[in-house]
Amino acid sequence: MNTALKAEKINKYFYAPEKFKALQEVSFEVNKGEFVSITGKSGCGKSTLLYILSTMDTDYEGMLSLNGEPITGKSQNALAAFRNEHLGFVFQFHYLLPDFSCLKNVMIPALRLGHKTREEIEYNAYEHLKNLGVGEQALKAASRISGGQQQRVAIARALINNPAIIMGDEPTGNLDSKNTAVVFDIFKRLAAEEHKTIITVTHDNDFAMRSDRVIDMMDGHIIHHGH
Repeated sequence: MNTALKAEKINKYFYAPEKFKALQEVSFEVNKGEFVSITGKSGCGKSTLLYILSTMDTDYEGMLSLNGEPITGKSQNALAAFRNEHLGFVFQFHYLLPDFSCLKNVMIPALRLGHKTREEIEYNAYEHLKNLGVGEQALKAASRISGGQQQRVAIARALINNPAIIMGDEPTGNLDSKNTAVVFDIFKRLAAEEHKTIITVTHDNDFAMRSDRVIDMMDGHIIHHGH
């Protein structure tokens, strides 16, 4: 089974200030180990779509499967458990806890999942930080390191539970070109070497064009998805 994500005829309505169809019959698949960028102008529906794909928004029409598992219709508790185990998230803003060490920030999702001992989790967290080039920052408070380093710590946190799928919402939106290139290379490596599926929403055309595939949206529709 090679399909990591399957979206079938996703429709989404907003009701304020008046009824508005934000997503219209959106259907596509993403393969395991594929690095896909979703692009389009502000307001085209790409962040709305990502919110549904990430299982955070359940108020939609259509069907969604992740990792071969039907997601649509699951309870909030079941979705939270699924997210914690199978999905990793990287946002435009890193959302690290500023007073906690980088190491502790990375450990939190794994401590919450509770599958491993604290010692194993600490070891794995440190290994992820080292692999992302921020091992020497491990014991510093998250607020004491640079923006580019913070985003790498956030990626380490997204990886700690060994998720099959990583979703990014403008993951390089706050970074300069040098750090954007670093984050891109990390995602590329995760897809190519570790067969992680990467799905990012981005305004950065250069970033998108270098990923495996671009899904371009306009007015709630997919207008193009090619290589």
